[in-house]
Amino acid sequence: MGAGRLRGVCLGFNGAVEEFPFGRNPDVSTFKVGGKIFALSTLTDTPPLRVSLKCDPDLAVRLRNDHPAIVPGYHLNKRHWNTVTLDGSLPEAMVRDLIEDSYDLVVASLPRLQRLRLDWPGQRERNREDG
Repeated sequence: MGAGRLRGVCLGFNGAVEEFPFGRNPDVSTFKVGGKIFALSTLTDTPPLRVSLKCDPDLAVRLRNDHPAIVPGYHLNKRHWNTVTLDGSLPEAMVRDLIEDSYDLVVASLPRLQRLRLDWPGQRERNREDG
């Protein structure tokens, strides 16, 4: 997965935006929803590209143990973030799933009204459980 594809996947989620908030590191792209980061990467890096993604802590440990391309989040809370090297060793479908999981974790933490505005599938599931 290259930079363009990564950007496209991240921006394909409802309400996702790309920002460059780090003045000292202007090449770092952050992908946010509801003002919170769900993915960050330096898309201008030469291959292999790396992306940091939010992850359930228990799953994060399992992924790191099973895949050498997945390591604790670089300069992030290592309990909740993984950095994934996009070197071709992971199937693209898995990378997309990891990005979606990160997005879902962030959206789930947003206030209910924001989740409703995003038309997030997880909110529809919550509504069924409540109703």
